[in-house]
Amino acid sequence: MDSALATVGLPLALVVVMFGLGLSLTVEDFRRVGRAPKAVGVALAAQLLVLPAACFLLILLFDPSPIMAVGMMLLAASPGGTTANLFSHLFRGDVALNITLTAVNSVIAVVTLPIVVNFALGYFEPGGGDDQVGLQFGKVAQVFVIVLVPVAIGMFVRSRSEGFAARAERPVRILSILVLAVLILATMLAERENLAEYLADVGLLATVFCVLSLTVGYVLPRLAGIDKKQAIASGFEVGIHNGTLAIAIAVSVLDDEQLAVPAAVYSVVMFPLAALAGALLTARDRRTVPTG
Repeated sequence: MDSALATVGLPLALVVVMFGLGLSLTVEDFRRVGRAPKAVGVALAAQLLVLPAACFLLILLFDPSPIMAVGMMLLAASPGGTTANLFSHLFRGDVALNITLTAVNSVIAVVTLPIVVNFALGYFEPGGGDDQVGLQFGKVAQVFVIVLVPVAIGMFVRSRSEGFAARAERPVRILSILVLAVLILATMLAERENLAEYLADVGLLATVFCVLSLTVGYVLPRLAGIDKKQAIASGFEVGIHNGTLAIAIAVSVLDDEQLAVPAAVYSVVMFPLAALAGALLTARDRRTVPTG
């Protein structure tokens, strides 16, 4: 990938996306955790504990190349994205719960993401041990800056001008989708010579992981006695990872385009699978709505 894009354009684009996320958040979203601890706790457990463990087991089962394995673990450790809010709204989920989960997990991921990625780097050793990339303190600080600082600024702007935040939210959300599309395209172009090999290596794995993420995100809350509306919100929050963040960390922080391939592939299969999941979850509700 072009060095200017990787070192300047990509982090800047992510800052804009995370600023947009901040525009949709308030301090109240964090306070809401105390009023719905069970739903938040189960969803976060699925996102932070179950998914990385499940992804690791899938990697052992599918046995992709070491670099793709680390890329998958990076993806698994990435928090949910704002797109989850949109899917939850479309399919009658609890959008307030999505916003709360996005807010809380964006903060927690600054700690958990480096832990998961460093574990994966040490276990799979994609660089042969001596030359592998890693998330040292400086890079962890970089993750903190590009994730939390723009979110905090966005929240501050919203607290000062709710009208501006409301007007900007839709354009920034569209921009986020466009940024993700550009990142996917740029990643695929940068690795075009090995693209067929990578898709063969990780395509099915990414698809299975997406289905598993959506399923775990919905079924686990239901087993815990959480209502369907909140379970739908959890399903999308857990199943729709922040591919923009994963790609940005792979390229601009870890300096390896190959690590971004799983997130790019996942982002392609995620949209139709999430839409299908939403349709299946709400099909029964539509059939039971009175017509007269």
